[in-house]
Amino acid sequence: MNTKPGNMKKKERSLHLGIDVPFLVCVLALLAVGLLMVYSAGWEYSVTTLGEKPDYLFNRQIRFVFIGCIGAALIYSIDYHRFKKLLFPMMAIIIILLILVSFVYGETRLGAKRSLFQGSIQPSEFAKLAVVIYLAFWLYAKQEVLDSVKFGLVPLAGILGLIAGLIMAQPDFSAVLTVVLMGGIMFFIGGGNIRQIIVVIVIVLVIGSILIIIYPTAHTRVSDFVAGLQDPQNASYQTQRSIEAIVRGGFWGVGIGHATTKFTGLPVAPTDSIYAVIVEELGLFGSSIVVLLFLFLLWRGLYIANQAPDLLGKLLAAGITIWIFVEAAINICVMVNIIPIAGNALPFISAGGSSMVTVLAGIGFILNVSRATANQKNKEEGRPLDEIVDLRGNDGWRSVSRSRRSSNAH
Repeated sequence: MNTKPGNMKKKERSLHLGIDVPFLVCVLALLAVGLLMVYSAGWEYSVTTLGEKPDYLFNRQIRFVFIGCIGAALIYSIDYHRFKKLLFPMMAIIIILLILVSFVYGETRLGAKRSLFQGSIQPSEFAKLAVVIYLAFWLYAKQEVLDSVKFGLVPLAGILGLIAGLIMAQPDFSAVLTVVLMGGIMFFIGGGNIRQIIVVIVIVLVIGSILIIIYPTAHTRVSDFVAGLQDPQNASYQTQRSIEAIVRGGFWGVGIGHATTKFTGLPVAPTDSIYAVIVEELGLFGSSIVVLLFLFLLWRGLYIANQAPDLLGKLLAAGITIWIFVEAAINICVMVNIIPIAGNALPFISAGGSSMVTVLAGIGFILNVSRATANQKNKEEGRPLDEIVDLRGNDGWRSVSRSRRSSNAH
């Protein structure tokens, strides 16, 4: 029986996109803010510290964004299950790089060996993402034995202990903290035994306390943090200057390019302290928008993880999303003396090639999971991937109709 078009209008469903548009827009917004702030905070640093032209750091950051986007696109285009074959080579390369930087060829900067090739490569940044990816695959494969201490907790401690130990040799306390923290979070979301997690927390606290006592740098950072809580005037120099920038910025900020603390002693303004520059130039209003963007990234990334077609996709998307948010949270909290000083970069925003490329590679994995979810939904609903996509929503408002057979056509 033929149905007249005017009698009934069937509501059409859109083809599920192979990419999470809100998530991608949030990433692009953060990248735009980052490039703007590196341009503002980096020219004086390029001239006085690096001895280069004023636009050196900005141009360098653009190159790293371009490289990172290419890497993200390649990762996005490959089924994430296939990366299992690359796990061993990936971890082997990370371990070799960490050995090189710590014991062979590392370049000493600010009292630590953290980089190779004139600061172009920081293996500890790569190690953070590598640990999350490796643990996602490992936890996915070991689901049946996670409750066993012998096959669950001990191997996990071995993996994290090896990477954290090599990073500690630099030393890089913030990277060690991030690796261990992400290991615990991954073990938790992967279904690890809560009693084992509590044991790990206790052990980490004990070892951390010992390291704070042994290493003068760590001890100084904690002491300055405690003193800053009691009286901001007794906080570390970096914290004092960042608080000064926040006070100067007020609610609306002094305007892009008009900050002065980046010229008068704010340490590493284009990298670790860039959020202080954001607050001074964009004020509490603009800096709050940056925080909201990271919160939106967290929510959308966890949404992608929740919609993932399998546990591996959930672990990858959730782990990488939480890692990026943790990096941002640590950087921002340091600037306002909520936690002791740490050298974590502000994702998408701080100047630095290793951090930028690594974070964008992580974004490629998250979007890969989103793509797999869309492909599965389209397959379940019996719609080929080359159908016309309705970008206007499901309300039928001037939507592009998909070709379909009439009910009596055979």
